[in-house]
Amino acid sequence: MAQAWKCSGLRWSARGPVLTWDGGRHSPLSWGKRISFAVAAGGVRECVGARGHPCPLRAGISGRSTGARCEECARLDRAHSVAADGIADDPRPYHVYLAWFGPGLVKVGITAVERGSARLLEQGAVCFTWLGAGPLMAARRTEELLRAALRVPDRIPYAVKRAVRAALPTGEEERADEVREVYGKAVQLGGWPESLTREPFRSVDHVGAFGLTDAPAASGEVRQLVAGGSLSGELVAAAGPDLHLAAPDGVVVLDTRLMRGWELVPAASGDISFPVRDFEAPADHRQDGLF
Repeated sequence: MAQAWKCSGLRWSARGPVLTWDGGRHSPLSWGKRISFAVAAGGVRECVGARGHPCPLRAGISGRSTGARCEECARLDRAHSVAADGIADDPRPYHVYLAWFGPGLVKVGITAVERGSARLLEQGAVCFTWLGAGPLMAARRTEELLRAALRVPDRIPYAVKRAVRAALPTGEEERADEVREVYGKAVQLGGWPESLTREPFRSVDHVGAFGLTDAPAASGEVRQLVAGGSLSGELVAAAGPDLHLAAPDGVVVLDTRLMRGWELVPAASGDISFPVRDFEAPADHRQDGLF
């Protein structure tokens, strides 16, 4: 029987995307690399646990879950996260940023200064700019200020992000236009925390890092992994947790979070037999009243 591997997620390094595996193995990815794996017939997807600890129930989870955790483990994991304000006394400085994912898709967020732009790569931000840096609670208040005053969201679903990647403007200046406009409105607002040091506008573009410059547009996405299914394709681009894979029927996006919790084995065929959903025509996601 072929050795099985469990994926622990996609990470971004200075050299590009890296698939990580339980046990510490890493697989650096490069454009043109063939990604190929299968889920053995009869396989069951299990909860990956929380905070580095295995799920005590080894609970089964849905193939469509991107969190790859049962309800209890998801609650425990989120309770100790910055996103849930579970560590309000974190002494580290934080950046506030504006990120753009495609036409009409701008969000505000925060990330630890020590992480640099890693969080933006992990989210699939096509371009971004820093707004300022300061203590965690000051960064949080600034984030809330923009949400309330400018109606800039702090979350954009990954399904929306990947569906608009085929319609990105070709020039860096054009891709930065919406972020630049929101930045201009943000710095004119009153009520910024005094402890937050503002930073000048400087757009950082990730199209090159994601390999999207010359990559063919994706036509659909893998909906879920299923027992007995397989996937094989050539890596042409990657953004956030997504791998863009060229297969016989076109480019398909695989959200690598769907791989977690499954035991994966070598694929016997060169096709994609997991369920795939075609993308619809990109909708207009422009925030009302902002631009």
